[in-house]
Amino acid sequence: MDTLIDLFSNTQAALYEGVMQPIAFALGLGNRLEDVFDGTGWLLVGLIQIVIMLGVIGPLQRWRPVEAVTNTRAIRTDVIYTLIHRLGLFRVVLFLLVEPVLDSLMGELRVHGIGTFHLEDLWPSVTDGPVISFVMYLVVFDFVNYWLHRAQHEWRWWWALHAVHHSQRQMTQWTDNRNHLLDDLIGAVIWVFVAQLIGIAPTQFVAVVALTQLFENFQHANLRVSFGTWGERVWVSPRFHRLHHAIGLGHESSPPQQAGVAGESPRRPTTLGGHNFGVLLPWWDVLFGTANFDLRFEPTGIRDQVEEGVDYGDGFWAQQRLGLQRLWQAFGASRTG
Repeated sequence: MDTLIDLFSNTQAALYEGVMQPIAFALGLGNRLEDVFDGTGWLLVGLIQIVIMLGVIGPLQRWRPVEAVTNTRAIRTDVIYTLIHRLGLFRVVLFLLVEPVLDSLMGELRVHGIGTFHLEDLWPSVTDGPVISFVMYLVVFDFVNYWLHRAQHEWRWWWALHAVHHSQRQMTQWTDNRNHLLDDLIGAVIWVFVAQLIGIAPTQFVAVVALTQLFENFQHANLRVSFGTWGERVWVSPRFHRLHHAIGLGHESSPPQQAGVAGESPRRPTTLGGHNFGVLLPWWDVLFGTANFDLRFEPTGIRDQVEEGVDYGDGFWAQQRLGLQRLWQAFGASRTG
């Protein structure tokens, strides 16, 4: 482990000194070299993730796919999303626009004695050691992710943005980053704020984010894999998460059926909600009653997209534009309702 850490640190330093530092000086960012060095670490993590995706998850998809690839254009769009995030373009926006605001806010909180807390200090005898404290923080952030994910599905304005992610009907390892940029921005701000509040070390935060993202790539893969009866209850599998993307199941709750006119079918569920919100751990779905462990692999997409032809956009810019339109309509509906 120490050898891997040293290798990563040396590679980060070389990439920073040879590439990122000269660029920072050219852009007039000489006063923020520490942030540029941190950004170099994120870039290196993203490159490693892409190598693993291409070298490990990609071959697994070809070995045992759930479905044949029929829409390569949709997958190419997902690749664009992935490159924007993993090569640091999205983090540049956070670095320039969001982090200065958060740093100022946390500075004010520290002046008033808030923000110097470290979660691992609550159980120093238990969390003595980087591995145990890392696992603790991983579980805490996964709990936060579960409730963020539920909010994305239950708050109509947030679903208007998150629907971009679920509109992919050709799900692959690249689908994880297929999100509206505003949706990602909201989630990233919440994660950074929580990280500041619970006092996670920067290196551990990078590791938690990197591991979470990589497993999310695996869960979205076009891969016919289940972890079995017990394994499915320990760690989220591609099958478990695919049910979350299933048409009419993963992002809809089932209200009590209402009696209709004789001879008509019962009204279909239309309320927001769904199943299998866990990102890494299915424990939260079990605990809060949202788990579905059916051993099946369903088609993915959104009901109104499939049955009514609602347009969620074919390309990157169309998806971003339509997401903002749905968000505006959701706010308009809440005002008139």
